Amino acid sequence: MALAMSTRIPPRILSIAGSDSSGGAGIQADIKTITMLGGYAMTAITAATAQNTVGVQAITPLSGEFVAAQIASCIDDIGVDAIKIGMLHDIDIIAHVAAALEALGGRVPVVLDPVLVSSSGANLIAPDAVIELEDRLFPLATLITPNLPELELITECELRTTELMERAGGELAREYGAHVLAKGGHTDDARVIDILVAPDGRAVHFAHERVDTRHTHGTGCTLSAAIATLLGHGLELEQAVRLAREFVLRAIQAAPGFGAGNGPLGHQAVTSGR
Repeated sequence: MALAMSTRIPPRILSIAGSDSSGGAGIQADIKTITMLGGYAMTAITAATAQNTVGVQAITPLSGEFVAAQIASCIDDIGVDAIKIGMLHDIDIIAHVAAALEALGGRVPVVLDPVLVSSSGANLIAPDAVIELEDRLFPLATLITPNLPELELITECELRTTELMERAGGELAREYGAHVLAKGGHTDDARVIDILVAPDGRAVHFAHERVDTRHTHGTGCTLSAAIATLLGHGLELEQAVRLAREFVLRAIQAAPGFGAGNGPLGHQAVTSGR
């Protein structure tokens, strides 16, 4: 995997997301991913969760004001080269994050993973916050990375084929002026097919063989953090998506097998080639 980077100073990547106490997803997965890909990880934690491989036992959101303070603390002093956004939980947090991004004026790429439901089925966003997420943050994103259930929820369509998934991703891209990576990992296809759709309708398909494993906790977080890091290194979006998918595939293959349920990935086994 050709992930060696030429820059000596690491790109500054800010993850705005929830904390996963078991370390498999959220902020913890993002930090591992960013670090393994040669970035400098910063965080603005939106919520604390008590969770493990079998489910989410409790969620405590932080205030939007405090989330905004974390963002400002990082950007005002360290600076930022790319931003990854994950779990935001409620309207208050979404509004403060949107204001922080608007202040940046589009100067850095933003990868938005619309985390709506955990892999164990727990709701990770308040029901009234989904529309706020779409209205306030989708137009500010460089790339939106919904998985199939999230894309169905957002578009209010049942998507059972690759063609329908591409069409729905294209509609979302045109509406908000952002690229959309429609992820097909939840289909029953033998191959995992992800589709990157531009606002102008141009689509690129990515595919790899499905790994027969239950240890996929945090794949969406890892993918979005990897894309953000690679964009921070200066890669073009299509190349960043391609290499980030390879990073996730290798991390799945290296999963340590922890937990009784949907276990974490093996981030520690994937090197950037540096």
